[in-house]
Amino acid sequence: MAIEKIFVVGAGLMGSGIAQTAICNGYTVTLNDQRQEALERGKAGIVKMLKRDVEKGRMTEEECEAALARLSLDSSMNGAQNADLVIEAIYENLEAKQAVFKRLEEVCPASTIFASNTSSISLTALAAATKRPDRVVGMHFFSPVPKMRLCEVIFGLLTAQDVLEQIKEVGERMGKTLILSDDKPGFIVNRALLPMLNEACVIVGSNIGTVEDIDNGMKLGCNHPMGPLELADMVGLDILLNVMMVLDKEYGAKYHPSMILRKMVTAGFLGRKSGAGFYLYEDGKKMGVNPVLTQVHSLEEQH
Repeated sequence: MAIEKIFVVGAGLMGSGIAQTAICNGYTVTLNDQRQEALERGKAGIVKMLKRDVEKGRMTEEECEAALARLSLDSSMNGAQNADLVIEAIYENLEAKQAVFKRLEEVCPASTIFASNTSSISLTALAAATKRPDRVVGMHFFSPVPKMRLCEVIFGLLTAQDVLEQIKEVGERMGKTLILSDDKPGFIVNRALLPMLNEACVIVGSNIGTVEDIDNGMKLGCNHPMGPLELADMVGLDILLNVMMVLDKEYGAKYHPSMILRKMVTAGFLGRKSGAGFYLYEDGKKMGVNPVLTQVHSLEEQH
């Protein structure tokens, strides 16, 4: 069965990016979110990005209009009734994702494939919440989805081979390079990457180096295109913390999230999406180091 209709759950940065990539590659997409304002914001972001592509000559006006015509919005789950593929892209929480799959189980045909954009949660655990564990798979996209070329495919204990073959077709049609991972926490990319980002946070919290020196050290000394703290801000400090907590639970103290990371998230500094993380941002543009990381406190009278 060829996949043509995709139902994307979650209209945030990842979900809307997945929806944009899908409609631009000929898929009919229903973007779902419980909050109507999130749906409208997600669609507005997609329209803005496609209009920019037209201005830059990367697509024609006709291609833009055709892509947008393939996108619809749905604040219920009813739009999944005819879906060939569901891609769940909500926040990183096992119970919340299981609840989505349980609700979809009531709506979708038995043939529908359930994919999750999870970056760390067990696909076998997600599949256990459904009556179709052989049709549950991971599709871990990377942000920003329209630009990043990778899609990490994760198979659970019971994922069927034909499902992997269909997901391969979808990923390649979306222009992605696919890598295949077994169902181990963190999978391939985040198992290697996120401990590095966390260790950069440890270095900040230990006052070994400044935010800018850490980032410049990794960019100029290791030829990374972006420093680890810049990248943490782009990923989202809350997401980094959540994944590190999963890795810590599964693998132990080696993956314990850093104190400064936990404090930043508690204070509401989530990175670029909140306007402040290790750096401050205005309209997504980095403006400088967050002053809370450089201020000096004293009990002496200030003059």
